[in-house]
Amino acid sequence: MPISLQESASYGDNSLEGENPSIDSEEETLAQPPTREQIMALLTDAQREQLTKKLSEANQQNRFLKRQLKVKEDALVKFKSELGVMELEIQALARLAEEIAQCGIPEGSRKINGKYIHSHLVTRLEAVHEKLKEQIKDVDAAQSKEVSVFWIGMAESVQVMGTFDGWSQGEHLSPEYNGSYTKFSTTMLLRPGRYEIKFLVDGEWQLSPEFPIIGEGLTKNNLLVVE
Repeated sequence: MPISLQESASYGDNSLEGENPSIDSEEETLAQPPTREQIMALLTDAQREQLTKKLSEANQQNRFLKRQLKVKEDALVKFKSELGVMELEIQALARLAEEIAQCGIPEGSRKINGKYIHSHLVTRLEAVHEKLKEQIKDVDAAQSKEVSVFWIGMAESVQVMGTFDGWSQGEHLSPEYNGSYTKFSTTMLLRPGRYEIKFLVDGEWQLSPEFPIIGEGLTKNNLLVVE
């Protein structure tokens, strides 16, 4: 059936009017500000990404420092060994010098400040020997020691945190089960000194009665002494 121009125009207008509500609805949706929940979700994602990045950087730095520490520890062990050899050599020379001095002073032997050079030699060698022993003690003080840290009690996971690494990563403890209780333990390499530690037991901070407790209130920590 033929359609007149007026009817065609009317039909077109009706068609456009039917599409407008959908377009207007989309524009209104886009124009609406994000809800509080949407903003919080975006912030949470951004913060999580930022924290993950910082944690990754901290882990890389921690691994680098551990490698550097291992290199220095190896150098200390080598230096201590060399000092030990020197100590034995100086000790042997001191005994020889003392033996020479006791055999009698040859006629015409030179004196320094009223004492024969043999006596001066013995005195100087003994002084060097004492100095070497002090240096060996200093190396021992700088060298890391193996320290056992443990937690006794029922738990699924135990981690020790502390000033030994700036409260950053800590060390996970391995469980050892027996009939009456569970002992979580780990062995750490620490230099001589005093360290504050605290245990993270199943996500909650705990103090151990097996170690001394220092501080008050929220600042209470266990004390770990490495000699």
